[in-house]
Amino acid sequence: MEPLLNIAVSAARQAGEIIVRHMELIDRLKITAKSTHDYFSEVDIKAEQTIINAIHKAYPEHGILAEESGTHEGDSDFLWIIDPLDGTSNYLHQFPFFCVSIALQIKGRIEHGVIYDPLRHECFAASRGRGARLNDRRIRVSKQTALAASLLGTGVPFRDLSLAQRYFPTLEAMMGKCAGIRRTGSAALDLAYVASGRLDGFWEFGLRPWDIAAGTLLIREAGGMVSDIKGGDDFLKSGDVVAGTPKVFKPLLQTISPKVSS
Repeated sequence: MEPLLNIAVSAARQAGEIIVRHMELIDRLKITAKSTHDYFSEVDIKAEQTIINAIHKAYPEHGILAEESGTHEGDSDFLWIIDPLDGTSNYLHQFPFFCVSIALQIKGRIEHGVIYDPLRHECFAASRGRGARLNDRRIRVSKQTALAASLLGTGVPFRDLSLAQRYFPTLEAMMGKCAGIRRTGSAALDLAYVASGRLDGFWEFGLRPWDIAAGTLLIREAGGMVSDIKGGDDFLKSGDVVAGTPKVFKPLLQTISPKVSS
């Protein structure tokens, strides 16, 4: 395994241990509102700092972009993009679907990515050009070829009314055109599930780089396709992402893209 990827895996596992260890203390955690319906807990902070410490111990000069603490100055050619707990609301409600997500961007391109599910001890990892793995097993996107038979993941915008107005026509367009739609509350883990064949496709709007950086690399390294809503590569900037198997991706994008208002 690449040394840089090893650091990401180790950091994600350390953060996962903190997350699981605090599950019995959820009713005593300090919870802070970032905005309406958007929260973080002291576990998010502890997990994030553990990840940053692990990275800076090995690579003190590297830059950091983290969900809770923002940007840490460093070598701009090496930028670690961190979500210490994707699915915080799930975690605080003991809904068992959340993860740690870490990606490394080198000279503007995502080169390594890790998504770790600490409850199931599942570590999804990928390096550009080297494929994707779940623990010690190589993974590929599903062999699904038909949108009508596909199980899709999505995320419903609930914080921003303007995003909801863009999103709901796409959900309506998909109704009856696939085998089912799941909204789990962790975009990073949903993307890992596309990479591993558990979901056949996914779409969501208004995400942040730490939600999708690792997962989009995983999907591409697992043989899948990823784009923004226009079919381009601007998803890290726009936050709008569409992903799927090679055969599902195109009809999924063709179905939802015309429904998105500018």
